[in-house]
Amino acid sequence: MDTLEATQFPDTGKIQNSFFKERIFPFCGAARREVMIGPEYGVDISLVSLPNGLAMAMTSDPLSLIPTLGLRESAWLSVQLMANDMATTGFAPQYAQFTLNLPTTLEVDDFEQYWRYIHEFCARLGIAITGGHTGRFEGLQSTVVGGGTMITLAPGEQIITSKGARPGDILIMTKQCALIATSILALSFPETVKKGCGAAVQQQAASLFYETSAVEAGLIAGEIHRHTFAVTAMHDVTEGGVLGAIIELAHASGCGVEVNGDNIPVGHAQQLIGKLFNIDPRFCVGAGSMIITVKPEILEPLLKKFASQKIQATVIGKITEPANGLILSEDGTQKMLQHPGADPYWNAFFQALQLGWK
Repeated sequence: MDTLEATQFPDTGKIQNSFFKERIFPFCGAARREVMIGPEYGVDISLVSLPNGLAMAMTSDPLSLIPTLGLRESAWLSVQLMANDMATTGFAPQYAQFTLNLPTTLEVDDFEQYWRYIHEFCARLGIAITGGHTGRFEGLQSTVVGGGTMITLAPGEQIITSKGARPGDILIMTKQCALIATSILALSFPETVKKGCGAAVQQQAASLFYETSAVEAGLIAGEIHRHTFAVTAMHDVTEGGVLGAIIELAHASGCGVEVNGDNIPVGHAQQLIGKLFNIDPRFCVGAGSMIITVKPEILEPLLKKFASQKIQATVIGKITEPANGLILSEDGTQKMLQHPGADPYWNAFFQALQLGWK
């Protein structure tokens, strides 16, 4: 990806680092000394210092309303993706604000059902909804219907970010690649997936949808960190997939990384659906998976704790010196690890829609 391409708006999906640095980061309002972490590429939360050693962590994300999925599933994504971001701190989200910019075609009964699911999923996580804005507007046809912010207050010294990885740390991945991408494709185009991959694979992929929470893994890591201060960084897997998340974490921490690509757990259904839609699951949106870096001395206790809670966790690499760069080792070869740009899931989804796949 050349510099010109990287600094342009992507056709779909999240902006890349060069665009962020050139077009957004220089223009962030007033400088306030209590802002410990402001907008940074590859960092899930911002952090503001409060009195008495506390800090306020905040994260924001779009809200989803995807007709091919359904109201309950869309509400799950709207709540869970933000909660996953907050869980990278090692603490659960506490408060939420939602802005809903709804299409005029959305009926009141559907809105009421959608909002009650938002309430249900927030209540399960202990999140109080403290405000927002709601309205219907002409011309809105997107599956993105607004945005939200989640907030948590916690002791500042105990909050984990994606900036703390250091050379010698071990790189861990929880769960598998592309959980959300392949589950949405299987749910949105069930007949296509059944025909191309078989009914069993379609059902398996669809069942991955509610595996897309990384909150439990983040809280387990946070609990161990509060006793050891040895969990150095966390980053949840969203656009760009597992490999994209690793690249972002390395940039945020100012380190190199060596990834063992042969160890990355992809999953049978993800492999087959990836081939069907011509996408690499390792670079596809993968909510539910968490990237964690730890000091070697707590590796085994953390893996045992994950195993006791039936959370798959895999060692997939190590953090290295910055001069070593970003390396992907697989099939007996090494190559530079580069971000592919826009997440390939988006094109796969919208092309399938345009082609009338069912």
